[in-house]
Amino acid sequence: MKWPAGVTIKEVGPRDGLQNEKTFISTEDKITWINQLSESGLKHIEITSFVNPKWIPALSDAVAVATGINKVPGVTYTALVPNLQGLERALQANIDEVALFMSASETHNLKNINKSIEQTFPVLRDLARESISAGKFSRGYVSTVFGCPYEGHVDIEAVIRVSEALFEMGIAELSLGDTIGVANPKQVQEVLEVLLKRFPADKLAMHFHDTRGTALANILVSLEMGITTFDSSLGGLGGCPYAPGAAGNVATDDLLYMLHGMGIHTGVDQQKLLHASQFIQDKIGRTLPSKSFQAASAGLSGKLGNTI
Repeated sequence: MKWPAGVTIKEVGPRDGLQNEKTFISTEDKITWINQLSESGLKHIEITSFVNPKWIPALSDAVAVATGINKVPGVTYTALVPNLQGLERALQANIDEVALFMSASETHNLKNINKSIEQTFPVLRDLARESISAGKFSRGYVSTVFGCPYEGHVDIEAVIRVSEALFEMGIAELSLGDTIGVANPKQVQEVLEVLLKRFPADKLAMHFHDTRGTALANILVSLEMGITTFDSSLGGLGGCPYAPGAAGNVATDDLLYMLHGMGIHTGVDQQKLLHASQFIQDKIGRTLPSKSFQAASAGLSGKLGNTI
């Protein structure tokens, strides 16, 4: 089987990982953690969200975090932005990349954005236009691609419709989200077979949650299909406030252990990330889900110090 020579990891822990935590992580600790991530070799870090603080209290310090971190040259710092008001704050904080988001399923979109899909399009169209005008990259997220917590099965035509609309708005990349972690390898293959006939592989990223333990298997299938960009969250932190039962994202630690063991280049120093995992585990006060981090913490041997 032919694997890609390299893969791009987009770390979403500071945003997607922390947004659902009951324990508020102080601004100082968030900044320290992001700075650790910046020194690990990661080239893309989603650091916060500029949504209304009353909806996501855990990220209410978005401006302070974005302006307080040490920006490393060559690292892209991304933030989730829901509307023009959020964009104004993001631009003041000098975010590098703006992430737009919506769902493929109507009910989840209503719960998450408080708008129908049709009502969401013009909001995101304005947001994309203003972001690009300001010289910022725009990235799109489509949630519930593989299943919805409210509607169950999501028709592929709904995914295509939303994806095409986002690309028409001018986004540079589209992240396909398994928001509640229901996808299986066969389903991932079937969905990508359809989407790759319409969109180039280098414009797509995969965003898997590990609710049922299938995230790494789904990533392997995605690799076979030509996808080389993956979102992940250090330690396996994450979840969605509007997706009941959703577990964390696939753990960056576990993903790197697998990729490095396969000889696939990431440019990331896993030993530095293990240090960052320990830091955030201490701050949130509970054991992280990452299997490779727990193995390393227990002193088990493995390829943990590699930068590949």
